[in-house]
Amino acid sequence: MTAGAETSGDPYLPAHGNGGYRTRHYDLDLEYRVAPNRLTARARVEATTTQALSRFSLDLAGLRVSRVLVNGKPARYAQRDRKLHVTPAVPIADGGTFTVEVRYGGNPRPIHDPAWGDIGWDELSEGALVASQPIGAPSWYPCNDHPADKASYRVTVTADAPYTVLVTGDLVGRRQGGSLATWVYERPEPTATYLMSVQVGLYEQATLGPGQHAAFPARLRQPFLHDFGRHGLIMSTLERFFGRYPFRGYLVVVTCDDLDEPIEAQGMSVFGANLIDGQRTHERLIVHELAHQWFGNSLTIREWPHIWLNEGFATYAEWLWSEASGGAPAEDHARQWHAKLSTGPQDLVLADPGVSRMFDERVYKRGALTLHALRHRLGDAQFFALLKDWTATYQHATVSTEDFVRFAGGRLEDLFTSWLYRPELPATW
Repeated sequence: MTAGAETSGDPYLPAHGNGGYRTRHYDLDLEYRVAPNRLTARARVEATTTQALSRFSLDLAGLRVSRVLVNGKPARYAQRDRKLHVTPAVPIADGGTFTVEVRYGGNPRPIHDPAWGDIGWDELSEGALVASQPIGAPSWYPCNDHPADKASYRVTVTADAPYTVLVTGDLVGRRQGGSLATWVYERPEPTATYLMSVQVGLYEQATLGPGQHAAFPARLRQPFLHDFGRHGLIMSTLERFFGRYPFRGYLVVVTCDDLDEPIEAQGMSVFGANLIDGQRTHERLIVHELAHQWFGNSLTIREWPHIWLNEGFATYAEWLWSEASGGAPAEDHARQWHAKLSTGPQDLVLADPGVSRMFDERVYKRGALTLHALRHRLGDAQFFALLKDWTATYQHATVSTEDFVRFAGGRLEDLFTSWLYRPELPATW
């Protein structure tokens, strides 16, 4: 018997994720008290081994574990370096299935990273939110925190009754007892850990379109309904470009507090109050976050170096919406950003930008320019057919840059070499 690796092997974030097994399902039962920011929880993780295991690890940070069971039997455990190290009473055979139950609790707080700030479970002035990309999931539940290890979820949250609890998934039950209410959500589609989210707040709700819903503070009702008034049209437009929306529902949440950027989750997007002004100033961000439901959530990158497949596609969706809704055509956006990027440093390789530049503006804009160059080469009919085939073929799966290059077919090597694998920005498309 061997021990599971305490690293995912990801070239950018190897400390997150673990080897030796693949998760299949998470069942999370959380009780959250808002005022003291107190979480008491049980996590049940179902997994399959990829090697014989005498011990293994899960990612968990800032919360204290009180008990661990493996296949119903008490297991030895230790916590260090944002890891929960588990030694089961009986080793697990290669290819075997096993269940880990973890009892834990404490005051959840985000994980601090020098490059990205605080990421994970965070308090609001009225409630709480979860923003997990890329390393925040272990701030609220034990997990195999790597984008390639997607699993289904059932999440039960008990919280103070005045608050609305929103979780990425389908609401399948709600009950109230005394001062507490319990909400039950299921996420049947394979989901990456960083795309699971919990939102707790004093929210009003509205419908934006078929299967499209929203929650927001009461004071923002009128400006919100104006800013998101074209959401149904945005959805139908993106479906025309990318194929059918890949989930059963979509939820927009607006927090009571300001946020630096919108937050992406599976079947959910979260916006700060500062992004609602009643003038549709930030409509491109609405498009961007919705596009991530195809690119990032349904099609999830296999490793973090492929991040342009998320951000480049979502940025190009902004340009496509502009073109389709009577704004500037994608060609104008492309020329503007090409001119801007041409005057800056030429030291970023889009297919491997480096961990410190995963969210560099050039990953977003050069990624979109790459798609615009591909559109020019193929023509509209072939280009949009390719995008629909891409999202349909890899729905709810994981993808890489190499997958996309192969999928696009032959006679494109020069285009992809110059746009993806060389730092110098091509002179034109």
